[in-house]
Amino acid sequence: MATHRSPLGLLAFLLLASAPIPTRAADCGSTASPKLDWQECSKKNLMLQGSDLEGANLAGTDFSLTDLAGANVKSANLEKATLVRASLEGAHAEGANFAKIEAYRSSFANVAADGASFAGAELQRANFAGARLTGASFEKAELGRADFDKAVLTGVKFSFANLSRVDLSKATFEGPPTFDRAFMFLTRIEGLDLSSAAGLEQAQIDLACGDASTKLPSGLSTPATWPCPAEHE
Repeated sequence: MATHRSPLGLLAFLLLASAPIPTRAADCGSTASPKLDWQECSKKNLMLQGSDLEGANLAGTDFSLTDLAGANVKSANLEKATLVRASLEGAHAEGANFAKIEAYRSSFANVAADGASFAGAELQRANFAGARLTGASFEKAELGRADFDKAVLTGVKFSFANLSRVDLSKATFEGPPTFDRAFMFLTRIEGLDLSSAAGLEQAQIDLACGDASTKLPSGLSTPATWPCPAEHE
């Protein structure tokens, strides 16, 4: 015998049939592996040195105090992840997305992160000593007192970034960096050749700390306040 649906029942049936299929939940219990999904998982205070997380979805993951030294996070998505006091020392992070991460006092020392994005990231007092960051983006990042000792910053974008008290004086710039509207209060640029840097304005230079060997773009002049006194924390 044929069955007949009421108009109300038919509407409910059609709504259920057209409802989107729920996305798969993150597999927080899985072990580290390439392309896994740890989105929004808690991975705090773990020893994950040398883990292979290439291409993994780590968006919003909490890695506070976690040791990821030597890990492979190439092309991984870490957007909005928490990396407070975490270590990615010596990690491979080429093309990784670190946009909007929280990474106060974290170590990226000697990281290989060419082409990575740190846009909008919170990186106060982060350690980038010896890091390779060619073509990386730090647009709108908070970098107060970050350490770039001997880092390679060729073609890096610092547009709209807060570079307060950042020491860039021992970094390497083999291609022009971009400083458009970056805040450069007491940014150390002693000895740097910034003659081809993009976006620099006199107001930024007046706030920064250079010396007689600092080379500036055409049209900018050395402030009378240079050199700045050595800073003591």
